[in-house]
This record gives sequence, C-alpha cells and structure tokens, in this order.
Amino acid sequence: MQNKRAYFITMEGIEGVGKSTNIGTITEYLDTKGIEYIVTREPGGTRLAEKIRELLLEDEVEPVTELTELLLVFAARAQHVETLIKPALMAGKWVISDRFTDATFAYQGGGRGVDRGTIKQLQSMVQDELTPDLTIILDLDPQTGMQRAMKRGKLDRFEREELEFFARVRQTYLDIAMADPRRCVIIDASQKLETVKSDLIEVLKQRLNIKIDG
Repeated sequence: MQNKRAYFITMEGIEGVGKSTNIGTITEYLDTKGIEYIVTREPGGTRLAEKIRELLLEDEVEPVTELTELLLVFAARAQHVETLIKPALMAGKWVISDRFTDATFAYQGGGRGVDRGTIKQLQSMVQDELTPDLTIILDLDPQTGMQRAMKRGKLDRFEREELEFFARVRQTYLDIAMADPRRCVIIDASQKLETVKSDLIEVLKQRLNIKIDG
C-alpha cells in the first residue's frame, strides 16, 4: 500500500552502531508496503559528493583544518541535496540517508568543537527548509562501537580518532535528540540485533503512520 507522502529518513550514530544493517531493515519493511525509495549516504550520494567523501576520509596528505573539513562536508551536502534528495522527494520517492546534518553538529561541532552558529549558517544556506521527517539515532558507548568498527577492516581518518572524541560526538547526538524529540528517536544499539530491528519497525509504524496491508 503506497503512502502518498514521500518521507525523508536519516540514520545517525557513532562508528560501529550498525547503521547500514538497520537501513536494510527499513528498506525491507518498505518493500513489503510497496513504498518506492532511494538509499543514499553522507558525505556522498552523488558522483561529485563521493569524490569529496574520498578527500574527507583518506589518509591525510596534509593536515586538514577544521574549517576546511566543515566546508567540504557542506559542499558535498549541497550537491547531494540539490541533485538527489530534493528531486527524489519531489518524484514521490522516500529518501533514506546514512547520516545528514546531525552528523555535522555531532562530529564537527561536538567532536571538533566547531562553533554551532557557523554550522547553522551553512545549514541554512545549503538546505533552506529541508529537514528530515524522522531521524533514528542508534546509541552505543564509544568503546563498544570502536571494537565493532575495527573488525570491519582498515580505519579511516575519522575512525582513528580517540575515544574522547567519540564520547563528545555521542553526547551531541543525545543532546540533539533531547532538543528535538518530535523528529528524533533514540534506539539502544547495544541490544540484540533482532530487538533493535523490532524497535526500529515499531518506530516506523508509530512515527510515519505506515499503513499495514491485510
């Protein structure tokens, strides 16, 4: 059964929380409802934005300043929003994104200490009034998250940060959720995968009023 409105859903959290796995849970559920969607990620999502992602995550050829990092993130987002996210929503397709601007407030703001006012200015320039309808924040303590991340293979530039960095990122995510409970939902990612999946499906049903067939 197709809902008329196209929703914008974002998945957030520190390293190792299982964003990709749980985005798969969302898409499997939407498939059962006949809902058309696209899956994307940040930084990235378009050919140009993916090249910027490579610059952000690769081993440093030279030190990356906090402002450079921030501007690169928003350059990728500007391309992503205008050439993929907005057109998809206008076409009636749901958009599920692995990270969005909350990640910038968490990583560059909370983690790096970049001024929130500066981030908000860029957010307004790039997004205008575009805001996710629902943001799922998968919460996990940084030590467990990094243990999971290290099992995936080589760590990128962000993943090599200290635990204190990720503790600040995590706290910023929790602060964001507390400040905007109508949009954000926290799910405990330390639970068994089946429990996390069950919690996630329940959130979709309640928050987005997805009608159940049958």
